[in-house]
This record gives sequence, C-alpha cells and structure tokens, in this order.
Amino acid sequence: MISYLTGLIGNELAARAALAAAVGILIIVLVRIVQRLFTRRIQVNEARYRTRKFVNFFGYVAILFAVLALFSERLGGLTVALGLTGAGIALALQDVIASLAGFFAITFGGYFKPGDRVQFGGVRGDVIDIGLVRTTFMELGEWVDGDLFTGRVVRVSNGAVFRDPVFNYSGEFPFLWDEIRIPVKHGSDIDLAREILHREVEAEVGEFTRASSEAWRSLVTRYLIEKARLEPLVTMVADESWLAFTIRYIVDYRLRRTTRDRLFRRILAGFAASEGRVAIAAASSEVALSTEETLEVRLAQGRRGSE
Repeated sequence: MISYLTGLIGNELAARAALAAAVGILIIVLVRIVQRLFTRRIQVNEARYRTRKFVNFFGYVAILFAVLALFSERLGGLTVALGLTGAGIALALQDVIASLAGFFAITFGGYFKPGDRVQFGGVRGDVIDIGLVRTTFMELGEWVDGDLFTGRVVRVSNGAVFRDPVFNYSGEFPFLWDEIRIPVKHGSDIDLAREILHREVEAEVGEFTRASSEAWRSLVTRYLIEKARLEPLVTMVADESWLAFTIRYIVDYRLRRTTRDRLFRRILAGFAASEGRVAIAAASSEVALSTEETLEVRLAQGRRGSE
C-alpha cells in the first residue's frame, strides 16, 4: 500500500501521511457507528455515558498506534527534529498541556466524576462531562436562588484543577450541614419552643442523620478528621427584639431547598398548635398606652381644639 501511494504521489512521507489521515478518518467513522449502536440499546444514562467515553478513548488509542506504525521506520531520523520542535510546541501549547494533565489528575486523582456537584474554576454546578481539555457543567445558582439549575452549560479548562480549589458537594460525603433561624416572641414558653423545634427537625431530617453516619465513618477511615455531631442541634440567643433559635442539621446535598421548605412548614404548624404559648416574633414594635395616658392625650387634644 505504501509503495502504491508513493508511486501515485511521488513522495514516501506524503504517502504515509495520506494513509495515516485515511486510517484516522476510518477509525473516527467506526467509533461513531459503534457509539450509535450502543447508545440505542443501553437505557441507563450512566452506563450509556461511560460506554461512549470508553469507545472514544479506544478510538484515540487506535489512531495513535496507527500513526506510530506508519511512521516507525522514520522516527529514528526524526528524533532530533522532534526534540528541537518539542520545546517550542510545549511553550505554545502550555495551556492545552496543562488541561491534558488536569484531565488525568481529575480522572485518576479522584477530584470528582460525572454526576458530582462541585465548585471548580469559579463555576458551581453538576458535572455532566469530563473531556480531555475541558470539564462541562450544568450551572447552579447565579441569579437563581437555591441549588437550582440556571440552564447554562459551562465549560472550564481542566488545568484549573492545579490553580483553584475544588469543592465537591457529593464526593465521599454527599451531605451538607445547613442552618435556619427562627425568631420567637419574648414571653413565649422557651422550653416548649425548644421541644417543638427538636421534634420537628428530627422528624424531617432523621433519615439523613442515620444515612450520614455510615458515610462519616467511611470518611474517618480515609482522612485525619475528628468526630462530628451529626444529630440536629438547637441553640438560642436572646436580644431585645426576640429570642433567636438556630437549628443546625444535616441534609442530602440535593435536597437542601426542599428540606428547608418542609421544615419551616412543620415548625409553623407546631407553633400554631401551642395555643399561643409559642409565637413567631415580628420585626415591628408595639406601643401600648395605658388608660391614663390615653385620657391625657384626649384632654390635650380637646384643649387645643377649644383654643
């Protein structure tokens, strides 16, 4: 085949390059066909994604071996030239090289995987793809309150893993601690208020507490970390406006917003059932006038009117 192409083109190196391009195109076409066949038959999203990535990787490896096989006879003579140009290429493509290195660091270093919720390279979102050069996110937050998608797909260079911290919300410990503050009116039954808060938060997040215990034990075996309180905690601070109760609890990273909503509704229903013994404080001030003060105000108004 090489001899035939050399006879047509008139240059052996050009003939090898043309054959390498043809083989590369053929491999890419075969990869696309195999991907379509597999993705139609695999119903599970994660399995379909991993199969597609594996076929892609196999295609890259096949192209690399094909090129090496075609140019193996000339690589010895090209060693010096490749060495000289390698430094220039490395300098010009340092960002790309850093991104490729970042891909291997992310893949084999356990920073995150597809499906994880992370903050990385200035972006917070769910990882939907990890490419050789960039990681793709479905963005969270920004102008949308809570842990909800914005609808924007964001791509970040893998090289950012060497420059910026990586926050993983769902890695080894897929739970978060959250807090809410409940203002309780002065004069309320403090013990009853604390009892209601403990009861409602335990009823709402008790399953998260039990599930997180096993995940925390696994975390302790891998890292030098102290024992943490996983059970809900209710504390109180008193000021001149109200009694501020703070509830600290653990929750699944995907359910923080909905858990807050259900917990607030439970607490309000529990306070309402206390028949006035516990009440939510308002940010308004009440001015109470005694009977004598009201009478004095009316007399003063009457005098000004007669004058």
